[in-house]
Amino acid sequence: MPEDDDGLAPARAMWAADAASAALGMRLDDLGAGRARVSMVVRPDMVNGHDLCHGGLIATLADSAFALACNSHGPVTVAAGLTVDFLVPARLGQVLHAEAREVSRRGRSGIYDVTVRADDPGAGEVVAELRGRSRTLATR
Repeated sequence: MPEDDDGLAPARAMWAADAASAALGMRLDDLGAGRARVSMVVRPDMVNGHDLCHGGLIATLADSAFALACNSHGPVTVAAGLTVDFLVPARLGQVLHAEAREVSRRGRSGIYDVTVRADDPGAGEVVAELRGRSRTLATR
């Protein structure tokens, strides 16, 4: 199926206009209905006073993957809330991979889980877990 006909054009357009994710050097690695994977290299300007990746930036990476997954169905969808659990620190030079997957979607509400791994997107150590709640905006 051609990329333009796969129903993901709204999510791709949102990503193309996402200046915050671009400024952090995030890369879209995979996108499908209800799922997305985004990666980011931990740069020197991303570490905190303990020389570890700032937790807010790990959460931002996870949130970007969450946004892509919940917008993969077409209508404009935003975060209604999220929680993040940090499990191990991320360090300078590591590549972080955030993989979002849809857990449930009903009406205008959805639940998504995002796992952030270090270095290997499939088998790397889990750095953080995010649970996001989405809400599709009402059309006018």
